[in-house]
Amino acid sequence: MFNATEFPSEDYYDYIIVGGGTAGCPLAATLSQSFRVLLLERGGIAYGNPNLMNQEGFLAAITDVDTYDSPAQAFTSEEGIPNARGRVLGGSSAINAGFYSRADKEFFRNSGVNWDLRIVNRSYEWVEKMVVFRPEVKSWQSAVRDGLLEAGVEPYNGYSLDHLNGTKIGGSTFDISGRRHSAADLLTYAKASNIRVAVHASVERVLLASTAANFGLPRQSAIGVVYRDQNGWYHHAMVREYGEVIVSAGAIGSPQLLLLSGIGPRPYLSYWGIPVVHHQPFVGQFLFDNPRNGISFVPRVPLEHSLIQVVGITDSGAYIEAASNVLPFLSPVRSIFIGAPSSPIYLTVATLMEKIAGPLSSGSLRLASTDIRVNPIVRFNYFANPIDLERCINGTRKIADVLRSRSMDDFKFREWFGGGNFWVVGPALPSDLSDTAQVAAFCRRTVSTIWHYHGGCVIGRVVDRAFRVMGVNSLRVVDGSVFNVSPGTNPQATLMMLGRSVIVNHS
Repeated sequence: MFNATEFPSEDYYDYIIVGGGTAGCPLAATLSQSFRVLLLERGGIAYGNPNLMNQEGFLAAITDVDTYDSPAQAFTSEEGIPNARGRVLGGSSAINAGFYSRADKEFFRNSGVNWDLRIVNRSYEWVEKMVVFRPEVKSWQSAVRDGLLEAGVEPYNGYSLDHLNGTKIGGSTFDISGRRHSAADLLTYAKASNIRVAVHASVERVLLASTAANFGLPRQSAIGVVYRDQNGWYHHAMVREYGEVIVSAGAIGSPQLLLLSGIGPRPYLSYWGIPVVHHQPFVGQFLFDNPRNGISFVPRVPLEHSLIQVVGITDSGAYIEAASNVLPFLSPVRSIFIGAPSSPIYLTVATLMEKIAGPLSSGSLRLASTDIRVNPIVRFNYFANPIDLERCINGTRKIADVLRSRSMDDFKFREWFGGGNFWVVGPALPSDLSDTAQVAAFCRRTVSTIWHYHGGCVIGRVVDRAFRVMGVNSLRVVDGSVFNVSPGTNPQATLMMLGRSVIVNHS
């Protein structure tokens, strides 16, 4: 691994992978067993950064952002919802809450990929040997587990990495000492003599050229990339004959890079003055984000710090999760779960939240600049489909059932649920949960992100079932941008598996 400033102005590889994130790192490690691989990461490294490497630093890492250099790159959707994307080796697996759970069976049936489930399971196991641990479940997470069961989210499945209806404890990418393990750790599997990793390497565009195809007809092919280092110098990385460029820059970065490379809707690219290499009308379309709603409150007893460990997988289209954080309320850090109060004290804040599964509401992405470092403009259109709103209403009522459970008696202030809102941090639940209009208004008013956005280069519209960009040779997209649904309760397990399995299954 080197800073991009140390790389030559031009070099040749069998595979060039753009994005050292959740899918890109395992992909590079796998390809390096047989090929010469270059992995290009626009950010730096997490190792040595305490906010990234320890779970106590999670809130600080995801909220301490700047325009060009922070490990978390902030962006705000057109709806006004704050969000963040990883800009560090390991990608969003290096800044997230660490919850690990495999995809649901419906995902494998409906994602548009011809999965070989034997390879899928072996790839999951390959990931899990390196980065997954059984969490130590303490008071708050235990109470949530018991409250979910009392609220009817059954059966209890114990500790499991599988997606199972009911309540379970999932895996964690934080080990027992609280140290983070991310997709970057999977580079340990790489064949060192065959791989080079460049950090602080911002890929400006994919280079494409016209080549002969079947029956002598010309066809565009990826021949390399142009990237810029920290000093502003440009480098060319080129692929050898029969090599490939693989874009793994995520649901925001991958469609953005294709557009800037001249792959997208012809009229739109012409408007921006970008030479059209291949007309592809669906780049940046069908972009999804799973809505998150919930409640945060100050419990009557202090709690330990905990990120996501327990999940309730309901049959009504919502996943119930929880966290607890010790927050310095005069800190400049703004909680991602709550608004930042002004009291000069440290308090434990307990959070119950829901993730709306499989949103049907889709949005789109468009350029804000021709500078790859500038976030594109994103709209998710939360709750545009009434089914998504119905799922949120059901999940909100289930959160209320958990809060009413006996397991919560030791934690919540009794006057809180009776309508007194002094101890609620942020919006309180509706006073009449039987009033669907009230609950729907709560869902719309409190909607936020759970950082599981996906789409933009969807299978069957931008890429084929082997992840090849349709109409362009030697170019694939391998990351969450190809999916029209987020796998399971958390996508990181499946994205790491994807990076391992995709070449084996679709070479």
